[in-house]
Amino acid sequence: MKPPNSPRANKIAAVLLIALLDGCSSQPISKNAPSERAYSPTRQAPPERGRTATPDLRPLAEPGNYRASSVSGDYAGYPALGRFIDDISQKHGFHREYLYGLFSQAKRKQWTLDYLAKSDQAMKGKPAKGGWSRYRAQFLDARHIDAGVAFWQKYRSSLQRASREYGVPAEYILGILAVETTFGGFVGNHRVIDALTTLAFDYQRRGEYFRGELENFLVMTRAEGLDPGKPVGSFAGAMGLGQFMPSSFLQWAVDFNGDGRRDLWNPEDAIGSVAHYFAEHGWQAGQPVVSAASGQPAADLETGFDSRYSLDKLTDAGLKPAESCSCDYPLSLLLLRHHDRDEYRLGHPNFYVITRYNHSTHYAMAVHELAQAIKSGYLRTAGGDGLG
Repeated sequence: MKPPNSPRANKIAAVLLIALLDGCSSQPISKNAPSERAYSPTRQAPPERGRTATPDLRPLAEPGNYRASSVSGDYAGYPALGRFIDDISQKHGFHREYLYGLFSQAKRKQWTLDYLAKSDQAMKGKPAKGGWSRYRAQFLDARHIDAGVAFWQKYRSSLQRASREYGVPAEYILGILAVETTFGGFVGNHRVIDALTTLAFDYQRRGEYFRGELENFLVMTRAEGLDPGKPVGSFAGAMGLGQFMPSSFLQWAVDFNGDGRRDLWNPEDAIGSVAHYFAEHGWQAGQPVVSAASGQPAADLETGFDSRYSLDKLTDAGLKPAESCSCDYPLSLLLLRHHDRDEYRLGHPNFYVITRYNHSTHYAMAVHELAQAIKSGYLRTAGGDGLG
């Protein structure tokens, strides 16, 4: 692995955030203009409107030694921050002096803002042929697969329990953790308070969304008894092995190891939280994810994870599943552009569930193929024990 501060890693990190901010495309994709705009995974894509925490006026302790009579430092004199502090003080019962002290220590991440300004422009072009091949090569390698097999062996009982309770196969939980952080190999090194404060008040394009995530983060850390100046993550504010944003933490993180805390940096809690996320977004136990397709579409069908076609419609257009499929539900038509050819596959509802974690066909396909590769590697090492 290249060090996290290498130029390549920085470039990839910026691409992650741009794709995160763009979220889900509102229109399906033409086969002549696939919309895979990033060659790296992104963290959970935000909804059209940010999810903010429900009011919480419980008399909870405010973790960390933060007290000041006004905001000083990088964010002194920011009217929007003053309004934010007033709002969450009233809504959630935070003491203003506590928030003044905390935000006096927040650092403005100018590097993030400069890099995003460049990346916003760079991401406007369409990907060239071979986009899937380049994306796939970043994850379908021995490092990710071997790490997945080792992680499965170490946390076998937790993965079994998560699969049993939530109906999500172990390999798909592992596929997410592999793409996001290589099982915790690199979870980010930016203080979350710095990342979210910078994006909330200095990144106008999605400032409203990140102000909501900053609010969620403060509610989260108080509820969990965490000093809000301590957690580190991506420079978008995503946290833990599964790179949950704070709003996702509040809704879907679980205390899977039973120690009384939801800790996304703990592998067992991360396993349970990813499985819970999938289950809550509609994962169907025992159902397929992706099917190979044979033929070439005669019509100019739109493609992408959010396209929807009946099996009859696809058959009439010249495409059919490579294997028998009693598909009585809409399918997504997926276009994967290799260096030397274009390939079509069919996405089932479970494929769409993976895209709820990240709104990208490439991302979901990488998770799927890694899941299968890790499962095959695990079965080779497990011998007669199988998946049990």
